[in-house]
This record gives sequence, structure tokens and C-alpha cells, in this order.
Amino acid sequence: MPTTEPTWPEFYFVRHGETAWNAEGRYQGSRDIPLNGRGRGQAELNGELLKTLLARSGRTAADFTWYVSPLGRARETMDRIRARVGEPLPDVTIDPRLIEISFGIYEGHLHTELASGAMAIAGERDASFWHFRPPEGESYDDVATRVLDFGASLTGPSIIVSHGGILRVLRHLIEGFPHERAVNWFPPQDSVVHFAKGVASVYPAGQSWDD
Repeated sequence: MPTTEPTWPEFYFVRHGETAWNAEGRYQGSRDIPLNGRGRGQAELNGELLKTLLARSGRTAADFTWYVSPLGRARETMDRIRARVGEPLPDVTIDPRLIEISFGIYEGHLHTELASGAMAIAGERDASFWHFRPPEGESYDDVATRVLDFGASLTGPSIIVSHGGILRVLRHLIEGFPHERAVNWFPPQDSVVHFAKGVASVYPAGQSWDD
């Protein structure tokens, strides 16, 4: 891991919308699973919310650099968000450092199927899970290395669409979430998370944030 941590700029983060595997409680990790109908709706609501939050702060989409994970569920979420935010829009950078944590040979398995032995389920993990690496997969500590590298490349305010595992890592790196809290936190798919000055504010979609 880099010896010095980046100075994180302000950014808005959106997790991709729901997929069939999310709904079924399956580990998907780096597998390219598409959004389901609910996930597409979540993405559109998050786009409306982001538009509101930008307007509330007196900013426009062009004031930010936009980044997305290469996986299809994140890219479709980004497309649906941008359609709701409206023009003018800057280009989007597809960054492989934002891909979801890989669960290796456990991808496709139900969370409950593995919970009793192979891999602890969220809500029941201890701090050591931060360093747990599934066969052919990654640990959260592995992911933190590439997320720090991504952070060091940011040059200003940004908008990021990525994954729940990345958001867990960000809350550890930026807010100082202890490892146990980070790996057990449930990242929402129906919210926009605003990181600024070392603090994350979570804004659920479908509520009024015009004030």
C-alpha cells in the first residue's frame, strides 16, 4: 500500500442499481451481472437526486470529472444518471481501479450458502475479514491499494459510479471506519453519497433535498 495517502477532493459516489444476483443474495464481485428493473429505477432516481444536490450547491455537471467502473451494471447506472442530470455533460472516464472486489471461486454462490464456513456474511464479520482473500479473489486490503492509487490520480471534484465494496473501502480510507465496521456496513443502492472534508453524507433517493 502507498506510504502516503492522497488528499481526497470532494466527490459524489453512487453505487450501481440492483441486479438479479443482488436480489437473490449472491456474491457477484467482478462478474458482469446486468441491472434488473428495480436497479434501473434506482439509477434514475439517483440521477434526479444528484441533479438536485448539484443545483442546491450552485454547481453543474461540468464542474466535476466523471468516473465509472468498467462493469456493465455500473456503466448502465452511469448512463441513466447522466440522462436525468441533463446537458451539458463532460466525458466519462472508465477506470479499472473502480471494479468491484473479486470474490474469486465464490462468485455466484449465495451469501447464506457460504456463511457457515467458507466466508462470513456481512453483519457477522470480524476485523480480520478485511484481510480475508477468497481463493482466486481479493481481500478488502487488496482493493484499498488500488483505490488509494485511484485517489492519488484525482485532480479535483469528481462524480464516481462504482460498487459497494469500493464504497466500504472509501469509508475506511477517508472517514476512518474501523475494519470491522467497514466490512459489515451495507452500502445503499438508492442513495448518493457526498464525500467532503473527510466526511461522508448519505442522501437517500426519493426524499426532498431541495432545502
